Amino acid sequence: MLSIQHLYFSYQGQPPYVLNDLNVEVHSGDYISIVGDNGSGKSTLLRLILGFLTPVKGSITCNTNNIRYVSQKNDFSHAGFPITVHEILDSYRKLLNIKDKHEVNRVLELTHMTEFKDSLISKLSGGQAQRVSIARALIGNPDLIILDEPSTGIDRKSQEGIYALLCSLNQEHHITIISVEHNLEMALANSTNIYHIANGQGHLCSPEQYASEIMHNTGCNPVDHKNCSCFTDVTAQAHDTTSKEVRHV
Repeated sequence: MLSIQHLYFSYQGQPPYVLNDLNVEVHSGDYISIVGDNGSGKSTLLRLILGFLTPVKGSITCNTNNIRYVSQKNDFSHAGFPITVHEILDSYRKLLNIKDKHEVNRVLELTHMTEFKDSLISKLSGGQAQRVSIARALIGNPDLIILDEPSTGIDRKSQEGIYALLCSLNQEHHITIISVEHNLEMALANSTNIYHIANGQGHLCSPEQYASEIMHNTGCNPVDHKNCSCFTDVTAQAHDTTSKEVRHV
């Protein structure tokens, strides 16, 4: 579905590169979490995939134009006037020129937000607002949804609900997902693959392999010890040994 080949990028357009010779294939049905330290280039890669930035060298090709993006912060609070969940979704349906008025009800059901359809968007919790963002992204049956840190600013229970929803969309509705993640625990629990960026280079591996390397390098189990203090630099510590054995494509 998405192919990244020999991708180089720097904001100056010359070395040193923020991203250095990245190569990865995203297949239909994948759920890939992009992880790495702050400043590693995760969000830069996302902007390149979305076309907001242009590679210095290399290519990004995608065999579908039916792509949606869920940003880290929704723009609902900037509406400037009272607006309901249904009104927001219906306005987006019209923007996409989708004639079927039942499309809004469909995405509300998918995201378990039907009971909130007449609620003002300004009155929703952070988790509920994120569900509306995902519902908006689902209008028009996208092939690929790209998310930027979907659990930012929401409580633990809401996080679990958001990731359960994403898993359902991926596994039951066959939507390919790429998510930039700071929530390593949720990334390991829900992704089909982890794409780890460190020192400008990226490597693809299974969640099980990545968790194993974290255990090997830090002594912490990322599932049982999610608050372990050694997780501050865990992706950097896991990188060296992981990169030797991962599926590097």
